[in-house]
Amino acid sequence: MAAINLPRIIRVGGGTLAELPEALAQCGVSRPFIVTDAFLVSSGMVATLLAVLDKAGIDAIVFADTVPDPTVAVVEAALEALRAADCDCVIGFGGGSPIDTAKAIAALAVEPRPVQSMKTPATTDVPGLPIIAVPTTAGTGSEATKFTIVTDEASSEKMLCAGLAFLPTVAIVDFELTMGKPARLTADTGIDSLTHAIEAYVSKKANAFSDAMALSAMKLIAPAIRTACNEPGNRAAREAMMVGAHHAGIAFSNASVALVHGMSRPVGAFFHVPHGLSNAMLLPAVTAFSAPAALARYADCARAMGVASADEGDQAAVARLLVELAALNADLSVPSPRSHGISEARWFEVVPEMARQALASGSPGNNPRVPDAAEIERLYAEAFG
Repeated sequence: MAAINLPRIIRVGGGTLAELPEALAQCGVSRPFIVTDAFLVSSGMVATLLAVLDKAGIDAIVFADTVPDPTVAVVEAALEALRAADCDCVIGFGGGSPIDTAKAIAALAVEPRPVQSMKTPATTDVPGLPIIAVPTTAGTGSEATKFTIVTDEASSEKMLCAGLAFLPTVAIVDFELTMGKPARLTADTGIDSLTHAIEAYVSKKANAFSDAMALSAMKLIAPAIRTACNEPGNRAAREAMMVGAHHAGIAFSNASVALVHGMSRPVGAFFHVPHGLSNAMLLPAVTAFSAPAALARYADCARAMGVASADEGDQAAVARLLVELAALNADLSVPSPRSHGISEARWFEVVPEMARQALASGSPGNNPRVPDAAEIERLYAEAFG
């Protein structure tokens, strides 16, 4: 049995940003607090959003001080601004960081408490303010998930927070918002969404519903990711990546992620590596470690991605999957931690703490092969390059 949770309203397709006012009306809200970042303001994308709202007679307050990998301090600043405003909903507009920030403050606005008290294994289900998620990247799938991640600056820990309070009420999935995004961002967010799909499919919490979403995501993302990186204006590739990321978000929200994500969060927290990039750095090694425990499931991933044929045996299909993951990293210029410029001494100094944080998140427990701390440390050593 599985409990499936989805946003109440999902609008998918090019130009669906224009339907935002109608979606707000369906929720009975009209005074949005927009959480975004400075780049989206300077690039004119926030102005586009505000124009859509203004045309419908909707006034909004904008908070644009989010940062990559949102911190407790940023969440507290955004929450203070929200409390000072007369707003009845929160719009997360941007990549994963603005949407994660929006989720956190929407919950805290109704049930004030320290941010740290929300981290797993705690569950936050009490509804907060309605969350409207409008992603501008095809990666996190956060518009469809019941998770948010906030970094505790004091401990350098990326805190995973889970519960229905973080599940958006509305998701606007408009691929046109991703047109022209640079190759590096497209690659990192794309591999992030591919990782979501693979991990959801092999997760111990996988179910028939999440399986369908995960396989759909892989079928959409794998053939499109290189094209989207090389041809930033390719509408078909951009749409496939956006819908694939959304399906992957639905999949992992209802099946959970596993070891790759458990290990990648500490890398991001300690070394400020973008989340999708840290996933990409770890995905080949973790897949090779995990595959023997779920050969048939990983073989299904290879077939869904189009790198193995339906009549190929599982062992051969998984071998092709491992080759493809390495090739994808090479084609998309994914660096190792070493070539990314991370100090070898510092990396190995914090490996034990990264392993501890990875295990504490609970995500490795969903993996087909559940590692102990020593095995995670060895995987970090292998991935360093």
